[in-house]
Amino acid sequence: MTDPGERLKEFAKKHGLTGAAARLSADASTREYFRVDWKGSPAIACVYPEPFVAGQHPYVDVTELFRAADLPVAEIYAVDGELGVILQEDLGDDILRDRMAEAVPEVCDRLRNEAISLIARIQLATPLAFERGSIASKLSFDKDKLLWELNYFKEHYFSTFRKRMLDRHTDRLLSEEFSALSAELAGRARVLCHRDFHAANLMLDHEGRMRIIDHQDARIGSAAYDLVSLLLDRITVPPTPEWLADRRRYFLGLRRTLGLPKIDEDEFAYEFRLQTLQRCLKAAGTFSYQSSMRGKAEFVPFIIPMFRITARSLSVLGRFPVMNEILTREIAAEDHSG
Repeated sequence: MTDPGERLKEFAKKHGLTGAAARLSADASTREYFRVDWKGSPAIACVYPEPFVAGQHPYVDVTELFRAADLPVAEIYAVDGELGVILQEDLGDDILRDRMAEAVPEVCDRLRNEAISLIARIQLATPLAFERGSIASKLSFDKDKLLWELNYFKEHYFSTFRKRMLDRHTDRLLSEEFSALSAELAGRARVLCHRDFHAANLMLDHEGRMRIIDHQDARIGSAAYDLVSLLLDRITVPPTPEWLADRRRYFLGLRRTLGLPKIDEDEFAYEFRLQTLQRCLKAAGTFSYQSSMRGKAEFVPFIIPMFRITARSLSVLGRFPVMNEILTREIAAEDHSG
């Protein structure tokens, strides 16, 4: 397709937008974002790499689902599938990750708890997703999806980022562990998940309300998935086990308050640790790819912390020895070089 800026100009002519468009940062996204004027107020134009069918587009579908469930996502103003543009509510520039980096601990705790409450509310919308026939209800963290993400880590951390592959024997053993982990987690996929729920995908709007963004990949997954993502994504120092246990209990309490089925605390801790392995390695793969292939070196400092928290979960689980050996070696090499 043509340049995103040119397509936005076509969209502006077609839909009556006036004034200049300001390009915005898109973090790790392949989409382009612009702030534009819409009927006298600011709005955000998201320009996709390719055209799409509006009625089948995941972002449109999941936005409608979330809004029907009273979840705080941006309102969509206009969609042009031919040009690959979605025009939506402007939530401002206040990203939760940035706010928490500057806030005192008490404020961080309050904001984090508010975010955790949104995870429980997303899970509450699981029946609605199926009732509406949402795309999110037809996708899941099945074995193939989970295994693909783990193999993505293996490829992009070792080959793309480190420029050294595992030997065949180790690679085969690691693949066997990845397969077993993926199969077990796939059996736990039972609730609606955002899929990328972390502080960079939450915003505080002009009225200070917390809003959810980047929700187009929502699907059915484990009850622990989004909580692992929120608490452990892009950390530089792993939180203490006691702190994580406290956050898990808080989340389980919120679920009970909303009338969701009770989950045993110990069973949830086990699921949380299993999901930590998969999610944190998946994140390390993304950070490796973004830094090596897209020149985003700001992701590099988060890779080894992902390994540290994964290794700690492995030590508690007492499983997956090959995974543990590899990560221990990578952590030791980093500590030695540092």
